[in-house]
Amino acid sequence: MKVLPFKIPKPHSDTIVFQEDKGNYFYDKYHQHEEIQLSHIVEGEGTLVVGETVNNYKKGSIIVIGSNLPHVFKSSPNTDSQSIMHSLFFTRNSFGKEFFNFEELKPLQSFFKRADTGFIATSNISKLHQLFYQLESSSKFERFMLLMKILRLLSRSQFSILSNFTNDRKFSDDEGKRISAVMEFTINNYRNSISLSQIAEVATMSKNAFCKYFKRRTNKTYFQFLNEMRIEMVCKEMDENRELTIAEIAENCGFNNISNFNRKFKSICGMSPSQLKNHKKTESHFSKNNSSI
Repeated sequence: MKVLPFKIPKPHSDTIVFQEDKGNYFYDKYHQHEEIQLSHIVEGEGTLVVGETVNNYKKGSIIVIGSNLPHVFKSSPNTDSQSIMHSLFFTRNSFGKEFFNFEELKPLQSFFKRADTGFIATSNISKLHQLFYQLESSSKFERFMLLMKILRLLSRSQFSILSNFTNDRKFSDDEGKRISAVMEFTINNYRNSISLSQIAEVATMSKNAFCKYFKRRTNKTYFQFLNEMRIEMVCKEMDENRELTIAEIAENCGFNNISNFNRKFKSICGMSPSQLKNHKKTESHFSKNNSSI
């Protein structure tokens, strides 16, 4: 099976594909496909790498992955529950090259602009959930109508951008396998010390060639990417393991020097780890008080 690019399996005549991913984990290879992907996380949580950016997903997340935008869903190893995701796949030309240029569909242009870098919807979530839940039992015509409703709602929703990845995104097979191996190794080993020699060997390149290659493909150095992944995991563990100290969480996520960790954390998050932890405590206390009103 090709790692990159990835072909969405579908009957030749189908313009929209509905897919249910259900198992212990989602397809966990860094990959890309021509189709735009609209996904609802029914069950599960984990790490989502889109382009060069590390994010988290959880139950209820509504995620949009643009055409040829490299990504990987890495299910959390700390959960025993199944991972379930419902997705729609389509291209901008699925219904003809001019379909989405019709005057009646001009309000959807904001959706396609956002999709280029991927995004997570942050409003209208319950309405989007209702639409996604109808997909599984719908006819092809009904799915088309639901797609239009979902696109309209997503174009009006608030959102959080997933990536700034703007390079030419079409990978060759060999290049796709290389970058996929690098991403997979990083996701599986970010808690450990990773040297430039190690990661260059994974990419089957010299150290100098790998540094230039990764910077050209992602607009950042490999160690910038690694630190961002580690910081994202720190933020996730601060939510899940509140009994642990910041220093313990930092060490769990691959930081062996606390002063270096504090410096990297503030440069990426804009605040210190203790400030973020206190902010999360305040949010949790506020939400608990509100739930009892």
